[in-house]
Amino acid sequence: MAQELRAEDIMTQAATCVGAHQSLHEAARMMRDLGVGALPICGDNNRLTGMVTDRDIVVTCCAEGVDPATVQAGTLAGDLHWTDTGASASEVLRIMEEHHVKRLPVIDVNSGHRLVGMITEANLARNLSDAQIAEFAAAVYAQA
Repeated sequence: MAQELRAEDIMTQAATCVGAHQSLHEAARMMRDLGVGALPICGDNNRLTGMVTDRDIVVTCCAEGVDPATVQAGTLAGDLHWTDTGASASEVLRIMEEHHVKRLPVIDVNSGHRLVGMITEANLARNLSDAQIAEFAAAVYAQA
């Protein structure tokens, strides 16, 4: 029986953080330059404090007429969900499905609680079975 994939096998390595005190305008530019729709937010201690998405910026600022240059990324940190590098693919899916998240930061708990990567829908599609992907899509995208 093949050994199950771990988070570290699935993730995209070297995630770039936006600082908690950086503006949403800076976060949006970083997203554009990196070609991503979300960024982890790191505090002054370089530890993960949350996530900010392009949708957060549009809904929280732009739609309300607030200048994104005046809002710090850390104000949108919200609930934080993450996984350890050694977590099984099943555990990664459980976390993402339970919390309805499409991106999951990966932390190396044994190495100073550092952010080491991100797991996205694209990572799942490249590494998991069709049945696992279908389960994920049904759980995350289904409306009650």
